[in-house]
Amino acid sequence: MADSRPPTSPSRAPDVDLDAPPVAAEAPHAGAHPRPRRSAATRAAILAAARDRFAADGYERATIRAIARDAGIDPSMVMRYYGNKEGLFAAASEIDLRAPDLTQVPPDEVGARLVRHFIERWEGDETLTGMMRVGVTNAAGAERMRGIFAEQIGPVLDAVCPVPEESATRAALIASQILGMALCRYVLHVPPAVALTHDELVAWLAPTVQRYLTAERP
Repeated sequence: MADSRPPTSPSRAPDVDLDAPPVAAEAPHAGAHPRPRRSAATRAAILAAARDRFAADGYERATIRAIARDAGIDPSMVMRYYGNKEGLFAAASEIDLRAPDLTQVPPDEVGARLVRHFIERWEGDETLTGMMRVGVTNAAGAERMRGIFAEQIGPVLDAVCPVPEESATRAALIASQILGMALCRYVLHVPPAVALTHDELVAWLAPTVQRYLTAERP
């Protein structure tokens, strides 16, 4: 007798939304179920862990597995977002300094404007402090920091430097002041540097930076 039951459809895996953001699990606590972590939070956790790990171990010794452990996620999630360690380092060291247009500032105020800008940027973006730590501990971080300042600050200084051929030298002198204070205040936490207010920092640093920016001769 013929089988009257409808033919069965071949089994197939459920549809998967390939464009959906990946979800990672939080590091589980004892007695608790892992909770899903949203894409933006996962990325932020990975990058924060990467900056700390690169700073502590250097680029060569830092591993995807250690960074994933610090972030409380599976290593495969780091690879899914960033591909490899090189891609992760590039993302972790991505910085927008939001360099000001000094050509729109009165000439005798450019030093103060630049110093205040960097103080506000440093205290509004932990990425800068993280990259400062990386830059002083390994060659890859130092090279990345040099590139960022050359690309983003170089054109700003070129626009106001009275001796164009000295622009690179003056940029290095300015960096010695701004990065030196950032190292003391935000990385080493030297007490007197930490205690200074924004206005006090500007008052101390601006005259020197102003000279580097606009003086025709030392």
